[in-house]
Amino acid sequence: MNIFALIRVEPRPRRFLRSALAASLLAGMAFAQGITNAYKEPPHESGQGITAAYEGWYPNPDGSNTILIGYYNRNAKQVLDIPVGPSNRVDPGGPDHGQPTHFLTGRQWGVFSITVPKDFGTEKKYTWTIVANGKTTTVPFGLNPLYVIAPFKDASSNTPPFIAFQEAGPFLQGPPRAVANTLTASLADAVPLAVWVADDANIPPSFAAFAKMLPTVTLTWIKFRGPGEVKFANAKPKVDKAEFKTPAGATYTGKGATTATFTEPGEYLLEVTANDLSGNGGGGFQCCWTTVQVKVTVKP
Repeated sequence: MNIFALIRVEPRPRRFLRSALAASLLAGMAFAQGITNAYKEPPHESGQGITAAYEGWYPNPDGSNTILIGYYNRNAKQVLDIPVGPSNRVDPGGPDHGQPTHFLTGRQWGVFSITVPKDFGTEKKYTWTIVANGKTTTVPFGLNPLYVIAPFKDASSNTPPFIAFQEAGPFLQGPPRAVANTLTASLADAVPLAVWVADDANIPPSFAAFAKMLPTVTLTWIKFRGPGEVKFANAKPKVDKAEFKTPAGATYTGKGATTATFTEPGEYLLEVTANDLSGNGGGGFQCCWTTVQVKVTVKP
């Protein structure tokens, strides 16, 4: 039996994790918070499963709530494409709730979200079932009151970077949301992908000693969905300082650019994530990063 089918991947309560810098570093390295010791088999290059990761949930100003979800691909080298359907489904009301179909290796933080109405309650649950290499995992997630997160501001008042696809905006901030930009290209095109970023340049206390050695903002592009392969000229393009009018609260501004080419015509979703000094997954605290999606229609 695959033990990951029985384990709920959940973040620990914030008050526990923020007790010390050591806890922060451990949380950041953990592939699934709270279960780092549950599975000690040496890593495999391929042949292993993929486990959904319930990051937590947060309330919205309109009374609705948003559940943030990531995953852990336990293969060291095997990247998998699993179409929405019996082997990649979110229930109830699925199988499609906006989850990825392209699974990179390792721990991927907060890659999509599900917004539920204010009367959703604490008893209702969604489940994400993933079948990879013949191994099935099913993880539930809902509005557990122990797992409220604050993805827009952490305990040190750090906030996520802003992302825009034009110098003048509009600027987006925070966890994954609906498609923010739409492009059309031919199969022979190298599609330009440029983003403008802004950030409060807040330095979390645990990073103060070496913050000057790190970039203020980093960008990462991934394929999220699509029928063919996507090749980025640089999936982690350098962010160069650029001058433009900043959103409220931002003191740093920059721009990063790359291109993408596609092997098959069709509809693709690309995802770009801007991380500040807190790093991937905010060091395990679900703040502070921004993720937005780009839809690309590739014609023959």
